[in-house]
Amino acid sequence: MKPEDLPAAHLQDEMIAWRHDFHRHPELGFHETRTAARVAELLESFGLEVCTGVGHTGVVGVLQRGNGTGAIGLRADMDALPIREINAFDHKSENDGVMHACGHDGHTAMLLGAAKHLAEQGDFNGRAVFIFQPNEEHGLGAQAMLDDQLFARFDVDEVYGMHNIPGMPLGYFATRAGPVTASESLFEITVTGQGGHAAMPHMGVDAITVAAEIVGALQTIVARKLNPGLNGVVSVTEFTTDGKRNVLPGKAVLSGDARALTPEINALIEQNMCRIVAGICAAHDVTGAVSYNTIFPPTINAPGAAEAVARCATALVGRDQVNGTCEPKLFSEDFAHLAANRPGCFVLMGNGEHGAQAQPLHSADYDFGDEALVYGASFWATLVEQQLGRS
Repeated sequence: MKPEDLPAAHLQDEMIAWRHDFHRHPELGFHETRTAARVAELLESFGLEVCTGVGHTGVVGVLQRGNGTGAIGLRADMDALPIREINAFDHKSENDGVMHACGHDGHTAMLLGAAKHLAEQGDFNGRAVFIFQPNEEHGLGAQAMLDDQLFARFDVDEVYGMHNIPGMPLGYFATRAGPVTASESLFEITVTGQGGHAAMPHMGVDAITVAAEIVGALQTIVARKLNPGLNGVVSVTEFTTDGKRNVLPGKAVLSGDARALTPEINALIEQNMCRIVAGICAAHDVTGAVSYNTIFPPTINAPGAAEAVARCATALVGRDQVNGTCEPKLFSEDFAHLAANRPGCFVLMGNGEHGAQAQPLHSADYDFGDEALVYGASFWATLVEQQLGRS
C-alpha cells in the first residue's frame, strides 16, 4: 500500500502540526502538564470519553463502537529528555535543556491521529482505549498509571505499544514473541578499606585497588557465568573515591547498569555480582556492599499479540516490510509493566535512514520523521479494526 493510500493519510498535515507543537514544548516526566492538556483537548474534540490525571499526568481516551465487549489498549509515551537540542529546524525545542530526543512527540501525534481516524470513520465493534503515558524515560509512568487503577478503570483484553527506530527504513515494522527489550538494573558497589599516605601503601588497603579488580571481574559474569546464547550486559559507568593526589582512598564507589532479557538472567547477574564483590573484598580484608535495583523489567511479548501485530503490519505494508522474528533489543522500555499485566506486544517502526531521522535515540541532533506519522497512525487504526472486528 502506498503512503498516500494508507488509512490515516488524510490526517498527515494535522499530525505534523501536533508533533511540531509537542516538539517545541517538551516536558520532563511527570511534568507533562501542557502536553497532557493538549492531548485531552484534542481527544475531547474527536468525541472520545477522556480522563486526565491518571498516574499524575497521564491521559486516557475511550472510544466505543457497536455492542462488542472486547477492548484493546494502545499506549504512547509523552515525556522528553534533559538534553539541549542542536537542531536548527523551525520546530526545535523552545525549552532550553529539554528535548524530544526519543520521538515521544511522534508517538503521541500518531496515537492522536489514530484516535481521530477511528472516531470519524472507524469500523470496529468494541472499545478502543488510548493510553497517553507520562514518565517513560525513568521507568515510573506505567507503574504510576497501574497504581492509579488503570486497568481496573479502563479494562482491556490486550495492550500494545510502539517505538520508532532510527536507521530502520520508513514503512518497516518489526517485533517478536517473547522477550523484545531488556530489563535495566542500576547497581552501586561500595568498597571500604583503609586509606593512608600514597608513599606508604603497605600500611593500609586502599579501596581503589580493590575496586579496580572488581571492575575487571564483573565482566566475567556475562563472559563466563551466563549461557552464551542468552544476552546480558554489565557496564560500570562511574568510579568515585575519596582519594586525593597523595592520599590513598579508604572508600570507592562503583556505579553501573546491567541489562537482561529475562528475569532469570537478571537474577543470575545480581547473584554473581554479589559473590564476586564478597570474594574479592574478603581476599583483601576489606568490606564491600552491593545495591542492585531493577528499574525496568524485560518487555515480554505474548505470542498471540505478536502474531496479531505481524498480521496487521503485513496487511498494511506487505510481507517484505515486516519482520515478525526480529532480534531482541538490549535497551529498556517502561511498556514492560503494562505487558506484564495484560497480554501485549511492543512493536518497532522505522523512522528513516537519513538525516536527523537516522541519528541515535537520545542524541541532540535526532528528530522523529514526519513521514512516519501516517504509517504509525494507520497501523494503530488497522490493528483496532483487526482485533475488535468490523461492526
